[in-house]
Amino acid sequence: MGQPTGDFGQEGVRPRTGEVVSGDLLLAIGGPDGSEARPCPDGWRPEPRRIRDRRQDRPELGPSPAVGPLAMGSAAADLPLLDREDDIARLLAALSEGRSVRLVGQAGSGRSTLLAAVADAAAGIAPDGVVRLSGHHRTGADLLQDLFAATHHAPGYRPDRRALASLLSQVGAVVVIDDLDVDDEELAELLDAAPDCAFLVTVPPGSPVLTPGLRLEDHPVAGLAKSACLALAGRLAGRQLDETERAWAVDLWFESEGLPLRFVQAAALLRQRDISVDTLVAAQEDRNNVFGLVKEISEPDDPAVLEGELRRTVPLPTVAESAAPAVRLAEGLSESAQAVLRLSLAFGGECPTAPHLPALIDVGLGESALRELVDAGLAVSVGGHHRLTTGVQELLAGRFDPGTVAYGAAEHFSWWVGHGSVTTEQIAAEAEVLVGALLADRAADRPEAVLRLARAAAPALALSLRWGAWERVLKLGLEAARVLRATAEEAWFHHELGVLALCVHSDQRALAELESAVALRAAFGDPNSGAAGRRMLDLLKSEARQLPAGEEPSTGGRRPVIRAIAKAPWRLAAAKKGSDVKRAAIAGAAAVLALGVLGAAIGLNTGGEDSAGNGRTLPGTSVDDTTTGDDLPAATTSGSPTAAPSGSPSESPSASASASDSESPSASASTTGTRKPTATKTTAPAPGQTSKSPSTGTSTTASPSPTTSASPTATAPTSPTPTDTGSASAG
Repeated sequence: MGQPTGDFGQEGVRPRTGEVVSGDLLLAIGGPDGSEARPCPDGWRPEPRRIRDRRQDRPELGPSPAVGPLAMGSAAADLPLLDREDDIARLLAALSEGRSVRLVGQAGSGRSTLLAAVADAAAGIAPDGVVRLSGHHRTGADLLQDLFAATHHAPGYRPDRRALASLLSQVGAVVVIDDLDVDDEELAELLDAAPDCAFLVTVPPGSPVLTPGLRLEDHPVAGLAKSACLALAGRLAGRQLDETERAWAVDLWFESEGLPLRFVQAAALLRQRDISVDTLVAAQEDRNNVFGLVKEISEPDDPAVLEGELRRTVPLPTVAESAAPAVRLAEGLSESAQAVLRLSLAFGGECPTAPHLPALIDVGLGESALRELVDAGLAVSVGGHHRLTTGVQELLAGRFDPGTVAYGAAEHFSWWVGHGSVTTEQIAAEAEVLVGALLADRAADRPEAVLRLARAAAPALALSLRWGAWERVLKLGLEAARVLRATAEEAWFHHELGVLALCVHSDQRALAELESAVALRAAFGDPNSGAAGRRMLDLLKSEARQLPAGEEPSTGGRRPVIRAIAKAPWRLAAAKKGSDVKRAAIAGAAAVLALGVLGAAIGLNTGGEDSAGNGRTLPGTSVDDTTTGDDLPAATTSGSPTAAPSGSPSESPSASASASDSESPSASASTTGTRKPTATKTTAPAPGQTSKSPSTGTSTTASPSPTTSASPTATAPTSPTPTDTGSASAG
C-alpha cells in the first residue's frame, strides 16, 4: 500500500463522505450533523454479482504461508512444511466430505502455517474454490460481510441477515479463517449462513470447548518430531548445526514439546551468534594485518579452525533464555527494527504497514525492518499488515519501553484517512492500526488526540464496511469527549452509534443512543442541529421500520457435502463443456422418449380407456397427473404423446390443436358446435388417494366409488381452469 500523493499539509484534509447501502437503508455518511439513513429508493440497491474466478481472490487476507527468509538467501517457498503430511491429508479428507474443522493447539504450534498449507492444497475440492479470511479482531457480522465481499461483487453494499443467508446459501467453497475469535452464537450464525461451505479455522490458545450441536469438529495441532525440529532450525539458520548446537536443540525440543515457533526463534538466536562470531573473526584478521610479526604460535593457520575455536568462546543461550527469547532477540535487532518494535508495542501489538513508518518513526526501509521482525519470530503477517507474535508484548512490556514513539500518530492518521487518494480498501486494511493508535493516545492521557482521530477515522471505517472497528472507534471517541466535557462532540458520537445500531437492527439500543444525542444537542443550545437525530427517531418508530415476524432465516437441517455440490446439475451444466454437455442432452432426450413409450405400453396393457375412447378409468388404476418425478415436467397438455395412447377418431390433430372460446373446461374438442369428448384425459383418484388441483393447489380425497365416468359435459374435480385449458390446447 503506497502513501497518498501530494504534500503532507493540513490543506489536503477533508471529512470523508459517501453513501453505502445497508439492507433496506441508504446510509449517507459524513454529513454536517452526522450520518443519516433513509429507506433505499427503488433501483439504488446494488445487484450482487457472483465472483466465479477464484484466482482473483485476495490472499493477503489469509495467513502467510511462509516463515522468514534464510540467512543464505533462500526464499520462503524453498521451505517445505515439515512433518505435517498426515495432518494435511486428514484435513483435506474432512473438507472433501463437507465437514468443518477447527484447529486447536498451543501458541506457536504452527496452526496458521498448517492452515495456509491446507488452503493451498484444497483449491480443487469445492466448486467455488478457496476463500481466505482473517478473523483477527473481526466480529461475526464482519466475517459474514467479508465472505460476501469475497464471493460477490457489490461495492458499497452490506446486506442484512436475510439477504446474506439467501446469497451465501448458493456458495460452495472451502472457507479458511485464521485467528477466529467469536462467541458460539456468532460462530453458529456464520456456519448456518453458508450451509454449503466447509470451514477450516484456527482459534486462539485456550479457547473453550465446542458447544454441542455446532457443525464443527476439533483437530489438535501438536509439535513436530525431533528430526523435523532440527531440520527446521538448520534450514532457518542457513547452515548445518555442529554437535554442540544439535545437543542444545535437542534440549530445546524436550523443553518446548516440539513447537515450531520456538525453533524459528532458536534459529534467529543462532544467526545472532553467527554475527558475534563473524565480528570476532574480523577483529582477529584486522589484528593479524596490523601485528602480523607478533602472531601467536598457538593460533591455527586454517581459517575454518580459527572460526571454530572462536565460536566456542561465544556461549549458546541458556534453556531459560531459549524458553523466553523475546528480550534477547529484541536486543539483537537493528535500530530500525527496534524502532518498529517499539511502535508496535505502543499500538497494542499492531504494526503499521511500511509506507507509514517514515512519517511515524523516521524509518525509511520499513519493509526490511518488518521482515526482520518476522524472521526473528517476533511478528507475523495477518490481514494485510503485521502484528506481534502471541506473548511477545507481555514479555517485552516491562523491559522494552516504547516511550513516546507513538506521539504524533493521531495527527498523521487523521490526515491520512481523509486524503482523497486513499481508498476505502486501504483504510480497512489499517483498521486495527487505527484502533491501536487510539488506544496508545488514551494510555498516554491525550484525549484531544483521541477525539481528533476518532472524528476523522469513524466515517472512513463506516465507508470501508469495517463496522466492528467503526463501533470501537466511536466508543473510544465518546469516552474522550466525556473526559473533555465536549458536549457537542459527545452528541455526535451518540448519534453515530445510534445510526449504527439502526443499520444492524438493534432497535432498543438505537433508540437510546439517538434520544441521548437529541437531548445533548438540545441542552447545548442548538435545536437545529438535532434535526437529523429526530429524523432517525421518526424512521425508527415508523411502521415501515417494523421487522416482519420470523426474520431470521431457517437454515437448519441442511447437511453440506462439498462432493455433492460439485456434482449438482446446476453446477455441472456451468462447469462442463463440449462433449459432456452433448452427452447430457442426449441422455435427457432418451429419458423423455423412454418415458413416452413406457406410458403408452402401460395404457395398452391395463386397458385404462374403453374402446370408444371415452376416457373412462378402471378402479384402482388412476394416476395423479400433477405428480411428477424429479426434474421431469408434468404431462398434462392435450398435445402430449402420453395423453392419447390409442388412435381414436375423437383425438384427431384438428380437435386437439383448436382452442375454443367457450369457458367450459370441456369445450376444446372442435369448432363445429357438436360436443365431443375432449382429448385431454381426466382421471379421478382411486379410493383413499389424494389428488391436488393444479390451479388451486388444494387436495381432495376420493370417495370409494367403484368407477368414475367422464361424460362430455361433466367436469372432474382435477380438471384445469378454463384459462389453463385454453393455453394448453393452444400450445
